[in-house]
Amino acid sequence: MQFIDQARIVVHAGRGGDGIVAFRREKYVPTGGPSGGDGGRGGDIILEADRNLQTLLDFKYKRIFPAESGKRGGPNNCSGVAGSNLIIKVPCGTEVRHLSSGILLGDLTEPGQQLMVARGGRGGLGNAHYLSNRNRVPEKFTEGRDGEEWPLQLELKLLAEVGIIGLPNAGKSTLISLLSAAKPKIASYPFTTILPNLGVVHRQNGSGTVFADIPGLILGAARGIGLGYDFLRHIQRTCLLVHLIDCQSDDIIHDFIVIEGELTSYGHGLIHKPRILVLHKIDLLDRGRLGQLCKALKMITACDILLTSSTIHASLEFLKMHIWQELDTTP
Repeated sequence: MQFIDQARIVVHAGRGGDGIVAFRREKYVPTGGPSGGDGGRGGDIILEADRNLQTLLDFKYKRIFPAESGKRGGPNNCSGVAGSNLIIKVPCGTEVRHLSSGILLGDLTEPGQQLMVARGGRGGLGNAHYLSNRNRVPEKFTEGRDGEEWPLQLELKLLAEVGIIGLPNAGKSTLISLLSAAKPKIASYPFTTILPNLGVVHRQNGSGTVFADIPGLILGAARGIGLGYDFLRHIQRTCLLVHLIDCQSDDIIHDFIVIEGELTSYGHGLIHKPRILVLHKIDLLDRGRLGQLCKALKMITACDILLTSSTIHASLEFLKMHIWQELDTTP
């Protein structure tokens, strides 16, 4: 399935039905009064969060969504039928903004949560409303009003509690494949992951925690360089970040500073989220070298530092226990 996390659509609520001019025409009532009915109200447009959707792919092929218009009024004071509401399903975690102004209209995070984005037009009035002492035979009616029409920006932010971040080829996809049942593409070259991967990691009590593997970040990602900027939004909702660093890197301190700098530059509170620093692929270094790296990192960060290896499955259970502890203490 193609992953699409942004979409632009136009919603057009239904137009109200017109009122009509009509008079009573019954036996023994030669001078029947006005009886024109009102038009029906136009249909509203409502967005609804659906737990079964994972992407905004549907909006790539259909971008204009009109609701049903109300029917015109009928004789004998019969009102027109109201237009049916149009319910548009979106994935949980979808933010809805006005395209031009950028104003946030709503954030659909819970299954079944609804947001009305366009209100249908009011139905017109029939001539029965204009009966007066001065005008006993009114021939006036009003037309239905147009429904609201808005251009919208939909932006999907994944609902994950733990985000795995790091430079390209740091081993993020391999780690999430071992911790969960996720099966991301894994290869020994940078930028293997070009889309976020989600995996559910189960605790001993049976509950599950959603982990998100974010495509590799590079210097300048927060300014739109590389793939990182498009996916940094997906860790805005996380409670905890796991920062993976490849032990084989020529300059681990530089790698750490790059990611920290991108979190700061992107904003939205990412740099203030709790983080666990993980030195990955420790099977490729000796203990002496690992000790030097840990000592150097402790001089520039207060984050907890863990040592792991996906190849030999070293300390993966300890990493999970540490993550559960952090989540339990995070407000």
